[in-house]
Amino acid sequence: MAKTVLAIDDSASIRQMVAFTLKSSGYDVIEAVDGQDGLEKAKLKSVNLVLTDQNMPRMDGLTLIRNLRSLAQYKATPILMLTTESSDAMKAQGRAAGATGWLVKPFDPQKLVEVVKKVIG
Repeated sequence: MAKTVLAIDDSASIRQMVAFTLKSSGYDVIEAVDGQDGLEKAKLKSVNLVLTDQNMPRMDGLTLIRNLRSLAQYKATPILMLTTESSDAMKAQGRAAGATGWLVKPFDPQKLVEVVKKVIG
């Protein structure tokens, strides 16, 4: 059975690129337009991995991660940040919130697949 990835980004082009890249590698992808949308979708269907942007309307990535980590079903689910933010301070905040890893945009599709495979197989 295919593993499911929840891809959250307010940029439609980034979401499409992530979805296309992961679907062509055999993953199911659920797309969400911002943190609030992502949280609602994560509650409806359990996913194997969450891939989220940081800067989004309604709810940013760090707030989303904290919210997901407070839910029993997402205590141990891998959550990767995919963002233009690359400062050490932001990465430290991400780790403190519960992020598993960090990918900087623009991302290399091959690298994205490698990281996802490493994290969820």
